Amino acid sequence: MSRPRRTTRQRMPSPVRALVLTAFLLFFAVPVLWLVLAATKTDDQLVRGNPLSFGSWSALRHNWDALTAYQSDAIFLWLRNSAVYSSLALVITLAVTIPAGYALAMTEFRGRRPLLVATLVVMLMPNATLVVPLFLEINAVHLVGSTWSVVLPYSFYPFGVYLTYIYFSTAVPKELLAAARIDGCSEFGAFRRIALPLAAPVIALVGFFSFVANWTNYFLPYVLLPESDQFPVQVGLGTLLSNVPQFNPTAGTLAVERPELALATLLAIIPVLVVFLFSQRFLVAGMLAGATKG
Repeated sequence: MSRPRRTTRQRMPSPVRALVLTAFLLFFAVPVLWLVLAATKTDDQLVRGNPLSFGSWSALRHNWDALTAYQSDAIFLWLRNSAVYSSLALVITLAVTIPAGYALAMTEFRGRRPLLVATLVVMLMPNATLVVPLFLEINAVHLVGSTWSVVLPYSFYPFGVYLTYIYFSTAVPKELLAAARIDGCSEFGAFRRIALPLAAPVIALVGFFSFVANWTNYFLPYVLLPESDQFPVQVGLGTLLSNVPQFNPTAGTLAVERPELALATLLAIIPVLVVFLFSQRFLVAGMLAGATKG
């Protein structure tokens, strides 16, 4: 009598698994830990002390006071600007990419294939190559230096269109939409009542990727915004960096110490971390959608 075969998943050997986890720890967790601890030190402690040691609460308080005093709370103004730019762009991005991906996946129209190919080509282009054309377009309509000069280019997100196209093509049954049309539902009604509720995971995924891309964008707002009070936080960090004497010997009276720069960097990444923590369940569902079929 033959034994029933037991199906077991192949697992990575323990030494290899430990080596991989150690590599991730060294390359990802340790730099973040160093950044957190750097904000608790004086500049001398940062250079001469143990890189992974805690400084003091008094040093953290001093760095906080010095950072918030820089150009009269400029760090909070930059954070607010980033929130405004990223949030407005996110709303426009979702309002455009979700219907566009649905149309490409679920409908047939003339020019559909060239439009999809153009979306893929633009998606694969480096963002830096689009800065000059975008600047010329924004300048032609006299929007350089305004909020919309950043928000409108931020809203242009071909990756989101392609992601929703893939989702609607693989995870939403066309038969379900066809049944809704037979029952008298219009195309917009089928999209709003059936496809859109099913697309919650991919909406969260596109929203998260778009928000992170906009929040971390440096080059585009640096080119389009002339005034420091309009800067998002990423350009503001560049301003702080240029005023660190060890990195720029010509730094003037607004000198910034390295622990203050580390603290500003932490403030810049906290909003993205919070968004990730609140949306991770939808992110996992969106990334796994269509990957398995029962």
